[in-house]
Amino acid sequence: QVQLVESGGGLVQAGGSLRLSCAASGRTFSSLVMGWFRQAPGKEREFAAAVNWKGVVTDYADFMKGRFTIFRDSAKNTVYLQMNSLKPEDTGVYYCAADQRPLPSMWSRDYAYWGQGTQVTVSS
Repeated sequence: QVQLVESGGGLVQAGGSLRLSCAASGRTFSSLVMGWFRQAPGKEREFAAAVNWKGVVTDYADFMKGRFTIFRDSAKNTVYLQMNSLKPEDTGVYYCAADQRPLPSMWSRDYAYWGQGTQVTVSS
């Protein structure tokens, strides 16, 4: 089993930045692919970013490229999502996900473990 705990969400003005954190425990962190998904009010959960266990292979949703960066710190068993130039449409609950697979995936069904989510609200 893997436990994931997100933190770092909050209220920020448009153009601002936030860094989300996801701390993993319960299984060797270095073997996990880690991903971030988000769910806006009234919408389906959507892929944001993912990184493989070496921290080398990453994948981003198109709307995040150039603004968001995913990276991991294996010493802290933590994956981060650095979000810059935030927009009101980035508002939603951000979820951390993990799975023991070789490559990142943009599909939520490919992730076995999920955190509880952290709320991000971007005001205009």
